[in-house]
Amino acid sequence: MPVPQALTDVVLYLETLEHELLLFAAFWIVIGALDELGLDLCWLSLRLLGRGRSSRISEAEAGAPLSGGAAVIIAAWQEADVIGHTVRHALSAWRQRDFTLYIGCYCNDAATIAAVMEASSDDPRARIVITQNPGPTTKADCLNRIYAALCDDEARHGRRFRCVVLHDAEDMVHPAELAVIDRALDHADFVQLPVRAELLESSPWIAAHYADEFAETHGKSMVVRDALGAAIPAAGVGCGFAREMIARIAAQRGGGRGPFAAECLTEDYELGLLVTREGGRSRFLRVRDEQGALVATRAYFPARLEDAVRQKSRWIHGIAFQGWDRLGWSSGWVDMWMALRDRRGPLTAVVLACGYALLLAEGLLQLAASGGLSGGPVMSPLLEALVVICLVSFFWRCAFRIAFTSREYGIVEGLGAIMRIPVANLISILAGWRAVSAYVRTLFGGAVRWDKTRHDAHPAALAFRSEAVL
Repeated sequence: MPVPQALTDVVLYLETLEHELLLFAAFWIVIGALDELGLDLCWLSLRLLGRGRSSRISEAEAGAPLSGGAAVIIAAWQEADVIGHTVRHALSAWRQRDFTLYIGCYCNDAATIAAVMEASSDDPRARIVITQNPGPTTKADCLNRIYAALCDDEARHGRRFRCVVLHDAEDMVHPAELAVIDRALDHADFVQLPVRAELLESSPWIAAHYADEFAETHGKSMVVRDALGAAIPAAGVGCGFAREMIARIAAQRGGGRGPFAAECLTEDYELGLLVTREGGRSRFLRVRDEQGALVATRAYFPARLEDAVRQKSRWIHGIAFQGWDRLGWSSGWVDMWMALRDRRGPLTAVVLACGYALLLAEGLLQLAASGGLSGGPVMSPLLEALVVICLVSFFWRCAFRIAFTSREYGIVEGLGAIMRIPVANLISILAGWRAVSAYVRTLFGGAVRWDKTRHDAHPAALAFRSEAVL
């Protein structure tokens, strides 16, 4: 029975499409693999030289008095489910007295205000700042309102804080955090500590993929950035700024607006980079306590696909698009390299989408081949070489992902990290397209709003436990 010409044309079109997709995806995957290989070799060199390892802090040092006052600021909009636990935990975990916990709440968010008031129990170290403008505005707008209150308190009491520390409403702080930041600011203007994503039994795929990513990013990528002297982006949690540096950035913005860019979705990321541009020194520090636990901010990340996509799309929009628009490009090769890495989110989404489209096209062609309609694709030597490099780089990446996740969470989760790669890729694809759409809307006059992440109640108060050290 003759094969219809239309069906033959469809198969021919699929073969051409597969070839072009394969060439495009393989090229960019190889470029990405070379980028990652460069970072991996830098990290391995640091390890061989005895650098890049976690330092230690003793129990006595962790509880030592601060050399100056610390202002810890938290923006909270509709966080009644988590803010109470966060405030109680911070007030009980930090043994120092010389800090003030500023919590910014909105005038139209009575539930969050009530939760903060109940949790602080008239503790003089907690201070509620209520915005005049109804929420939600941007997070940076709320942070600037807190900063204004902080400045008013300094003028009222005639005493200036030594540092400003940023945290989110769902964070669980380490008891040694303030001591580590306070000590590091003797020689730096900005200090970033690691973030440790907590695992959720109810979300072994979506929430857990954050653990995989943060374990590698804050165990390798940020360590290399610090060693190379590159600008360190602030994560918005567990980061401390010298008070004078914050004041300089606020003065640069002018108009009494405060140090945070209210029109930016990733104001924390931008703030960290501005420290370097202002001539300050930035550090990323990995420190472990006497029990071997990493001095890090622990937090639960989104457990639902929709929430994870929303959060990551905000990161991509703010870092890739707004970062390009607002910060431009550095002239130094190290900072240029790191900026390219930070802003690759949209391209990554396109390449990943092409990769999965390839799988679909290959499946259809295999089905056609079983019916005698296709002889299979013919690849050039160059394309074959690119595909081989892609496969080798995939296994190389898997080995690193297993190693870093296992170091923080154990070998079972390390092996599970490989199973979660398709989940992470799906989130990246959806978040990339959502970020592009959001950015295009702003080009036509759309407002930038606080598309905040939904935070559920903490499953339980977590004790800091010992962890294996690699």
